[in-house]
Amino acid sequence: MPKQVVIFIAPPGAGKGTQADLLAGAKGFFHLESSKVIEDKFSSAAADDVVIQEEIKKNRSGILNEPKLVSEWMKERIKQLADQDTSIVFSGSPRTLFEAEQLVPFLAELYGKDHIKIFNINISDEESIRRNSARRMCKANRHPIPNLPEFQNITVCPQDGSELMHREDDQPERIRVRHQEYKNRTAPVLVYLHDHGYEIIQISGEQDIKKVSDDILQNFKTN
Repeated sequence: MPKQVVIFIAPPGAGKGTQADLLAGAKGFFHLESSKVIEDKFSSAAADDVVIQEEIKKNRSGILNEPKLVSEWMKERIKQLADQDTSIVFSGSPRTLFEAEQLVPFLAELYGKDHIKIFNINISDEESIRRNSARRMCKANRHPIPNLPEFQNITVCPQDGSELMHREDDQPERIRVRHQEYKNRTAPVLVYLHDHGYEIIQISGEQDIKKVSDDILQNFKTN
């Protein structure tokens, strides 16, 4: 099977990270998280790097980081994976129209436009905010633990057994900022993709996790 790219676009808390992990496990994709790429750049930056220190402040307040920088960092990692003939699933990129204009043609050049699938996972504004208010992730590998009834009583990650923690950016004030950032800056990416001839597959995110995963997997041919 040729290498492929999958892009999940969805409001915060819609489960795109969880679905990316499930797809990666089912189909052998590499789950490329823009948040992980950004955090790696932050952790390796010098304390006197004024640009990066300002980006860290933005990130911690819930504001999206500078699209030009993020695009450069993502292209670097994408090229490494493409050179290894690795299929990629994105759960948080492209996050802005600028990033879409930079990354989507780059992905089409490396993987072929016909090998790119776009999923829009839909949930209501109210559900997005509710889910973000108490979700967790594991310390070892950042596996997302959704704020859903079936996960409320677990104390360790079901995938790797590591301790769970609340996400630093899921404070109420940051959730509101991030939700508005999505509506203002990420949602327009869907219009860009549609206008450039990409089919956008609509998925209801207000179902249980397995049903959402099943709906996504129906769009892949059996190997």
